[in-house]
Amino acid sequence: MGSVPSTPRNASVVPQDTVEYVIATFVGEKSFPLTSEFWHKLLELPLQFHWPPDRVRQACDSLAQNNYYTRHLAKLLIHLSYCLQDCISCPGAPSITFTKALNAAYLSSVFLTHTIENSKTGNFEELHLSLVDHEVPSGLPKDQSVENIIICSVLSFIGTVEASPRTYQLHCELLNFMMAAMSTQLLSGPSSGPKDFHPFLDAIMSQEASLVASVVSKLLVNYISQSLSGFSGASYSTFEGSQSGVLQKVGSAAANFVLFPLNLTVGSNNEASKNALHKEKTYFCENPFCKALENARDVEFDRLDVEGNAHSGPLARVPFASLYDTLGMCLADEAAILLLYSLVHGNADFLEYVLVRTDLDTLLMPILEILYNAPQRTSNQIYMLLIILLILSQDSTFNASVHKLMLPNVPWYKERRLNYTSIGSLMVIILIRTVKYNLCRLQDVYLHTNCLAALTNMAPHVHRLDAYASQRLVSLFHMLSRKYTKLAELQNDKMQINKVNSTEGDNMLEDVSMELHIYTDFLRIVLEIINAILTYALPRNPEVVYAVMHRQEIFEPFRNHPRFNELLENIFTVLDFFNTRLDAQELDGEWSVEKVLQVITNNCKSWHGEGMKRFTQLRFTYEQESHPEEFFIPYVWQLAVAKCGFAFSPSKINLFLVDLSRETAYRGEGDHKNHDGELSAQEVELDP
Repeated sequence: MGSVPSTPRNASVVPQDTVEYVIATFVGEKSFPLTSEFWHKLLELPLQFHWPPDRVRQACDSLAQNNYYTRHLAKLLIHLSYCLQDCISCPGAPSITFTKALNAAYLSSVFLTHTIENSKTGNFEELHLSLVDHEVPSGLPKDQSVENIIICSVLSFIGTVEASPRTYQLHCELLNFMMAAMSTQLLSGPSSGPKDFHPFLDAIMSQEASLVASVVSKLLVNYISQSLSGFSGASYSTFEGSQSGVLQKVGSAAANFVLFPLNLTVGSNNEASKNALHKEKTYFCENPFCKALENARDVEFDRLDVEGNAHSGPLARVPFASLYDTLGMCLADEAAILLLYSLVHGNADFLEYVLVRTDLDTLLMPILEILYNAPQRTSNQIYMLLIILLILSQDSTFNASVHKLMLPNVPWYKERRLNYTSIGSLMVIILIRTVKYNLCRLQDVYLHTNCLAALTNMAPHVHRLDAYASQRLVSLFHMLSRKYTKLAELQNDKMQINKVNSTEGDNMLEDVSMELHIYTDFLRIVLEIINAILTYALPRNPEVVYAVMHRQEIFEPFRNHPRFNELLENIFTVLDFFNTRLDAQELDGEWSVEKVLQVITNNCKSWHGEGMKRFTQLRFTYEQESHPEEFFIPYVWQLAVAKCGFAFSPSKINLFLVDLSRETAYRGEGDHKNHDGELSAQEVELDP
């Protein structure tokens, strides 16, 4: 198939009216003006033919070869704009109007994708988006580029036309088109360079604030409307051979279609990186989609309006209650995790709304279950969820509330039964479990830090931590202390080697010393956590006292350590107090767990903290790194390429590393895995 029309499959049909003939004409050498009837024939085609991959590639190559003369790609985009304007101005327009828009969007996506990924210049001159002067129609704004016109039309449709059974396929196809148009970013790095050229992405970033606000609002509302996912998606079979479904059936993945374009723009300049606790702030170019998401307000309540300081300019209005519930149901999907992260990190109103909800379990239980199943999740998912918990733990009301929410059971926790435990206790258990998993497998410093930071923020507000969580906390200190001791012994050995072979010894000693320093910090943070509970919340945590007493020998080797001794003084003050009370008890028979715990509980009531040193409470806050786009842009594109209907040749991607042996995952086939920093599915025993 090329510039010469292909033979039609059905000889009873007039060749000029067949799909193959018309598309062959579209990609051929002859140029048709915008006003030609040919465009109506093209856009009214029933795209139901199956073409093999080589025929599709041949059609795309033909258009790329002839587009310089015909400018058919630019003309197709202009006709897509015309069709969308008709759909917007007349929602009750005949179905053929929506069909033409659907076909125009689909064909544009296919040919844009091929042209972009086969660009030889890197500045995408092959797109030839401008028209020659004599072909520019009188109604086309002369001061606007074709890419700006089509992007404005697409966003206007998304932001104004309701998603219904009649329009749903077109909504999805337009979101696919948006990703195809922005795929120029896949050929470059995450940070824009001076020579980078992204015509459609630049057009998206230059849209009016009112339009952007309406689009963000509509995307979020559509995301909430999960019932729409039952609609049959527009899956054209014509090009399915080579593109593996450039537009896949929507099925239950409607959330991805509305989220990815939002995250692609949100993630471009103003997102946070996975590993920052205390990092310097940096100036970012203003991203209108970031701004719209950050300023989104609840449709039912706007604190700024009530206070008389209403936000100037357009705002995205979203039902926070429905969004909260939807996110709670969808957190098994990475896209939902990214959206929740974007909202709690960037939107102060939404974060405040989350913190005052009485049903925090709606969000926390799926988060904790995902962390529990960390070996089956990607490292990026784990990072995002831990950062979300860290952000939430910065609020003292949240830390108090989680210990008041009781769970009758936790069916997905398999190591032991957790009956009538608090969400706060479960959070402690899961965070410690994540640290242990990281020690066994990932050994990632930042993951450790985020877990321990959240635990530290929670510590002063702990209320009736259960027995298992208390045991896990003390066990964490023991595990880290053993690692610390081994490293200290290894350092001594390396110092001996250094005396024999200074070159080799210096390198080995530096590595061990650095790791020992890290574990020293970790041990101190765990001691800070235990110390904060005993200092500020001892009377309401007898199980923590019992756990410390039961394993008190593990603290003894560090009693005189210069980095730990001041914190251990408080722990031993508590131990002395309760050991004395136990020794003073007259007991018939042997001590049992119940009897010891009863004595501790009784004496907790008389505990007044005499002799305890009060240290400044550690409080960790989350701040974004200086160049967060280096993490977020590749991450979001990985999800988009792997899970959406958008298809891009893995061998052409430069934005992130692609495992070419698993290319089918990037064609929308099979289960999605994040290939950059993927966690292994091998099971790890985390609890004794």
